[in-house]
Order: sequence, then structure tokens, then C-alpha cells
Amino acid sequence: MRIGILGAGQLGRMLALAGYPLDFDFVFLDPATEACAAPLGTHFRAAYDDENALSAFCGSIDVATYEFENVPAKTAEFVSARVPLLPAPIALSVGQDRLSEKTLFDQLGIPVPRYLPVSTRADLDRAVHAIGLPAVLKTRRLGYDGKGQAVLRTPQDLDAAWARLGTQPLILEAFVAFERELSCLAVRDKNGALAFYPVVENVHRDGILRTATPRANDPLQTQAEEYARRVVDHLGYVGVLAFEFFVAGGALYGNEIAPRVHNSGHWTIEGAECSQFENHLRAIAGLPLGSTALRGHSAMVNFIGAAPDNAALAAIPGVHIHHYGKTPKPQRKVGHATVTADSAAELAERLRRLQDLVRAAES
Repeated sequence: MRIGILGAGQLGRMLALAGYPLDFDFVFLDPATEACAAPLGTHFRAAYDDENALSAFCGSIDVATYEFENVPAKTAEFVSARVPLLPAPIALSVGQDRLSEKTLFDQLGIPVPRYLPVSTRADLDRAVHAIGLPAVLKTRRLGYDGKGQAVLRTPQDLDAAWARLGTQPLILEAFVAFERELSCLAVRDKNGALAFYPVVENVHRDGILRTATPRANDPLQTQAEEYARRVVDHLGYVGVLAFEFFVAGGALYGNEIAPRVHNSGHWTIEGAECSQFENHLRAIAGLPLGSTALRGHSAMVNFIGAAPDNAALAAIPGVHIHHYGKTPKPQRKVGHATVTADSAAELAERLRRLQDLVRAAES
């Protein structure tokens, strides 16, 4: 089977690495000259609105998917009219717009922080009056890794935030003083069968994911699965979806969904019976889903801006190194490592050593 992927970044790269043992071949479409998945398949280097390239892409594949949620809507429509595109474009349209996400969560009875759309400076004043401060002003589209948002703590913060973000549709959300950030990774096949990985506890810094640790037997596992189930069933979803939550007062609040494989699930390559990447491919290819059970204890640490020395990483027992083949630059994800262990205490010690190396490389 030939699988087409819109986008050729590290997620596409890891999808291909998971798919070759299943005898899948890969075709990527991505305008980037430095597309790190390109060495793993055929690469159409073309703009997402290049219909000639899109036609050639569609003509060379059996099924299409995507590795990032900001694929233009017209591109998704063009591809889905010619080959199966999974997940379906409706998932993209929801995942691309924070207001659409929050509206859907409301409709499905999933708790969310208070929010209001903001289109004008007067809207912002009204929204702040209604929601109160602190609050977070976010772009409705294209924000990721902490980009496209501003925390408003006092009325004096409004002018600067509006000057920076006010040229595009926005949403104001109540600030959540969360205790934890969790993600729930769900995978749904073409027949509606579902599987869930253990919820993942995430630690961000400067808006970028730093560490992701699966939590076996977390008290919020069942509730997180139920909320994710409502979303994927409503969308008729096929593939892996990540649902990110805030935990406040011991309860879950929906933050956002990612209709694709997700950074918080990279640990599954070594830490689960079947990785999120393989399971996504199984789902879109019509194969039975693999087991999401844990294999011991594990945690993942991102390499941001630069990676530690391979020899130092490899000296830590249980460490599995993943470089993405990307040129290092500040705030860029250039790789990750997953550390595995037989016990929680052993994991904690190995993780501490790994994090020390990563901090030193970033400094």
C-alpha cells in the first residue's frame, strides 16, 4: 500500500519509520526544502495549492493522511475528492479553529474554560469584562507551541496584546490555574473500534512541550477516554487523535485537540506494545488496531534548539535516541529521547540524568 502524507516533518518521518515493517511505501507533499521525512519516500516539493502537484500526489497513492492540522481546507477538499483522506476534512476544520473546538466541546458536554470570540478591540473589552482577569488571548488559527497568544493579567496588558494579535480573529479564554496538563491519545478504526493509551502528563516551558510521561491507572483515565470518545465518534474519526486537557480542582477541562499523531505520544514507540504511529497507519489502512498497553515505565524528553551528544545520551541505560535530521535553531524541536525502566524509581533516576543533559545542550 502507498500512503500519502501531507507534510514531511518529523511526524511524517516517524509515520514512515513505523510503516516500512508493514510493507507500506510513502509519498510526501511539502513545500519545504528541508523536509526531514523526504529521505524516507517520494517527495513532491510543491505548495499546498499547486493542483498539478496535488494531482500527481493523489495519482501515486492509495490513501492519504496528514501530519499537521494546518493543511489548507482547499487542499484537503482537493485530495479527498480523489483518494480517501483520513482523518476526514471535518476533523481538520474543527482542529484548525480554537473557537470551533470549544464550541464542539460545549455541544458534547465536555467542560471548558469560559471563552468568547474577539473580532474587534471593543469585543476584547467586553470579553474581559465578562470573563475577568487573568485571561488568555489567542489567535483562533495557526497558533502552536505557545505562539499566537498573550496572557492578560491586568487591564494595562490589553493594548499591547491587541497590537500584537489584533489583525486576525481571536478568542479570549479564562486563565486556568491548572494542577496538571494531561493528554489522551485515542485511535479509532474504520469500523468504529476504539483504543486508548494511558493518559500522558505533560510539562511545558515557554509554551513548548518538554517532557511527556504516561500515567498508568490515573484516576482521570476513564473520564478522559469518555471525552475523547465523544469527539471521535461525533467526527466519524479514523486514526490517532490527541485531546489535551487542563486538570484543575481534580477535574478535566478541554483545551484543544490535535487531529493527528502527537508529540505527547512519542514515548509509545518504545513504551507501548504498538506505537501511536503504527496504530494510526493500521487505522487508515483498514488493519486491526494494535495493543496500547504499556511496556514497563517510560518518559519522553524533547530536544529543543539543540541535541545532547550521542555518546552521553547512550551512556544512560534505557535511553532511545531520535534525531529528526533538522538544522538546529532556537525553539525548534530537533529530536527527542525516550527513557525506559522496569520501576518508577529507576525511571526517575534515568529521567533526571536525561533532563540534565538536555538542559546543558540547550543552554
